[in-house]
Amino acid sequence: MTQTTGLTLLEEHKTHGGRVMFYEHPSSVLGLPARFGVFLPPSAGNAGKVPVVYALAGLTCTQETFLIKSGALAEATRLGIALVTPDTSARGAGIEGEATDWDLGTGAGFYLDATQQPWVGHYRMGSYIAQELPLLVEAALPLDGARRGIMGHSMGGHGALVHGLQAPLFWKSVSAFAPIVHPSAVPWGKKAFTAYLGTDHAAWRAHDAVCLLEDGYTHPASILVDTGLVDQFLQRELQPWHLVDAAKKAGQALICREHEGYDHSYWFVQSFVADHLRHHAGVLGAG
Repeated sequence: MTQTTGLTLLEEHKTHGGRVMFYEHPSSVLGLPARFGVFLPPSAGNAGKVPVVYALAGLTCTQETFLIKSGALAEATRLGIALVTPDTSARGAGIEGEATDWDLGTGAGFYLDATQQPWVGHYRMGSYIAQELPLLVEAALPLDGARRGIMGHSMGGHGALVHGLQAPLFWKSVSAFAPIVHPSAVPWGKKAFTAYLGTDHAAWRAHDAVCLLEDGYTHPASILVDTGLVDQFLQRELQPWHLVDAAKKAGQALICREHEGYDHSYWFVQSFVADHLRHHAGVLGAG
């Protein structure tokens, strides 16, 4: 293991001419050690800083999932885009029951800051994604924070949409695979929001992409969303039609594609991830 600027390098692997690295660091936001992954294309460092896309994974996943399963690295190399993959929650908070349910607690941070006990002290992935992680990783590695995008899958798609709409100057490009677009209205979101944010539904709106669009938040760039039509969570949890309707009313440019025969898995993500990276490259000036 080696340490750089507060980061402990846990693993490094050459791939597609570039490097995949996994790091750990003490997080002041989470109050616990945090881990994340990075893919640096071969062009990183040679031609200065490269554009970067932060990829948020879904329920039960870790910082490794997207880099290993998405099939994104060949296209990221071609386009000269770096990828940063955070974990999906704080780990090791010692909260009773945090590992009991797969859709709450460990691996299910929903990329927000909890305001309720017992979660409030450590479950602060919202601030971690919005502030601490980008500042840390972009100071340590040749990443161009002026060309920064965000994408995600499922719960991570929810996170990408919410963070992108909340801070469109910070996140210049946005895309999502099978996102939970309206968590206030579906079982996964209701369960997590009640636990993390309490029962006041007005407090939920800042963490719901559909509600943000209804409340006047938009992004200057077009947002790309892909969903599989045989996704087992489509009707109950994802409900992309709410996003389409809200975007239309808000005047938000949205490319929302539906794919016959595709499910919720990373086989679906692999099939269209190159499109997403090209979408980001078009906004960020890469490739």
